[in-house]
Amino acid sequence: MADPDIARPVRSLAAVTARLLVSGGPFETATADINGVPTRVWANAPVHLRAVLEGSRGQEGATALVYGEERMSHADYFRSAAAFARRLADDYGVAKGDRVAIAMRNYPEWVIAFFAAAGIGAIVVPLNSWWTGGELEFGLTDSGAKVLVADAERIERLAGAPQRLGIAVVAVRTPGPLPAGTRAWPDVLGEVPGDAALPEADLAPDDPATIFYTSGTTGVPKGALGSHRNMIANIMASSYARHRAIMRLGLELPEAQEFLGALPPPVILCVVPLFHATGAQTVMLPALATGGTLVLMYRWDAEAALRAVQRERVTAITAVPAMISQLLAAPRLADHDLSSLLVLSSGGAPAAPALVRRARGRLHELLLAQGYGMTECSATATVNGGSDYLLRPDSAGVPVATVDVKVVDPAGAELPPGEVGEVWIRGPGVVLGYWGRPEATAETFTDGWLHTGDLGRIDEEGFVYIVDRAKDMIIRGGENVYCAEVEAAIHEHPAVGEVAVVGVPHEVWGEEVGAVVRPLPGHRLEEADLRDHLDGRLASFKIPAHIRIAGHDLPRNAAGKLLKKRVKEEQGWDA
Repeated sequence: MADPDIARPVRSLAAVTARLLVSGGPFETATADINGVPTRVWANAPVHLRAVLEGSRGQEGATALVYGEERMSHADYFRSAAAFARRLADDYGVAKGDRVAIAMRNYPEWVIAFFAAAGIGAIVVPLNSWWTGGELEFGLTDSGAKVLVADAERIERLAGAPQRLGIAVVAVRTPGPLPAGTRAWPDVLGEVPGDAALPEADLAPDDPATIFYTSGTTGVPKGALGSHRNMIANIMASSYARHRAIMRLGLELPEAQEFLGALPPPVILCVVPLFHATGAQTVMLPALATGGTLVLMYRWDAEAALRAVQRERVTAITAVPAMISQLLAAPRLADHDLSSLLVLSSGGAPAAPALVRRARGRLHELLLAQGYGMTECSATATVNGGSDYLLRPDSAGVPVATVDVKVVDPAGAELPPGEVGEVWIRGPGVVLGYWGRPEATAETFTDGWLHTGDLGRIDEEGFVYIVDRAKDMIIRGGENVYCAEVEAAIHEHPAVGEVAVVGVPHEVWGEEVGAVVRPLPGHRLEEADLRDHLDGRLASFKIPAHIRIAGHDLPRNAAGKLLKKRVKEEQGWDA
C-alpha cells in the first residue's frame, strides 16, 4: 500500500469518527457507571494496568526498555516487575490501596516499580524528582506512602525524612553506604526466577491506581487520584488518534490497520520525566502496551537525543515545545540519520505555530502532532495531528472519541461555537478527585466534568483552541509554576513587603519566572540575597530567573488585587 499523503485531508471528521466507532471494531465504545455518572468508555480496552503488564509476558525477543547500553526484553521486564511485586507484598506487606512512592530519574527501575505496584493494586505515587527535600517529604506524608523507591540523589535530598516517617526505602543505583532502614534494589529484587508470576490481586477498572501531584493556586500541591481506567484511556486514545489521522486521508479502517500494522514496532524516545502525566501516561503506557520499545534518557540533551534516534531507530518522540526547538536548532542535526522518525509530538505546553513551520522545514516528511490535557484528565483529551495540525497549528485539536469538551460561561452554561469561556472536560480519563481534599474536589469536578480553569473556544468543526492559561500559571519548558507558591516563598523573607510573580516570555522555555519585589520600609533587599533565601525552599525551575526590586507600591485595583498585566508592562515583560 502506498504511503498516504499527510498534506491533504479528504474525509470529514464526522465520517471518520463513524467508521472508527463501528460496533465490533477495536474502538467500539460503551457506557459505564463511574462514581454514579454514566460515562462513555472504550469497550475493548484492557481492564487494568496488571493486564497491560501481563501482555509483556513471553515476549522474549522484543525489547521493552533501553537505557544507555542496558537493554531488557519484554519478558525480562515482566519477570522483574513480577518479582518486585512479590517482594513488595511479602517483604513490605504492601496490599491493595497502599501507596508506593517513586522518586528517581528515568531509570528502568522506575518503570518496573510502577507496574509492580500497580499490578498488585497498590497506588503508585510518582514524585517530582526536581522537588526539594521539603517538597518530597510533603509528597510522602500527604500520600501516606508505605514504601519509597528512590535513587541516590533523592535519598540524600530527603536527609533521613523517610526514617522519621517510618517509610521503608528501596534504593536504586546507590553505590555508597545506605541509611538505616534502606535496602538496595538488587538485594530486594534478588534472583529473578524464569517463571516469575505476579501475586494474586482482585482489580477493577475504576480502582485507584496512581496519585500524580499537580501544583495548586494556593501553592500546595494536590494529588490527582487516578484509576486504572484513567491510565488505560491514554493507551486507547493514542491508537485512536493514529488511526483517525490516517483515515482522514481516505483510507477505510481495515486499510488503516494494515498500513499501521506493517510499520516496525514502535520505538519511543522518552525525553520527558516519567513523574509527569505526559511521560508516564502518553509516552510510557502506549509504548509498552503495544509491544514497543521505551528508550529512556537520564536527562534532556538535544545532541544525545539525536544520537539515540539514530542508534535505536526511534520512531516517535513526544516532547515539550522547548525541547523540540532545541532539537531543531542542534548544530549537528543534519549529521544524524533520522529517517526512522515517523512522529514528532508536542505536549505539556502549547507549541507556537512557528515551531511547526520550523519542524516542517528542517526535518523529513513525518507526522507532526500536539495534544491538550492535564493531570486531572490523565493527560490526553484532544489531539491535533497530521494534515489537521498543518492546517490549524494554533489548535489543540479535536477530542478523542470518548471525551466531551465544552466551553462554559461563569455560571456553567455552555457557550456556542466561537465564544470564549472556561474549558470543561468529561470522559474516562477524568480522575477520581484530589487525594484527601474533598473541598478542592468539589470545586473542580461537577457530575463528571473537569473544570480546567483554562479559557478557550471551539469552532464549528469541533476544533478546540486554548486562548489563555489557568489562574496565574507559568509554563516553563513544560513545568507548571504557580505564582502563588513562588510568592509565598518570597514573602517568607523578612525584608519583603509585597511581591508579584509573573511569566516572562522566553524563546526556548516559552516562559521564565519573573518577580517584582517591594521591600518593607527601612529594609534593604538585594537580588542575590533573595536567591539565597529561595535556594532550598523551591525547586530550581521555580526560582525566578528575573528579579526586580521596586521602589514603589505595586499596582493594585480598588479591591486590592495586584494588576499583574500592568506589572509586566512596567517591566517590559509583556512582549
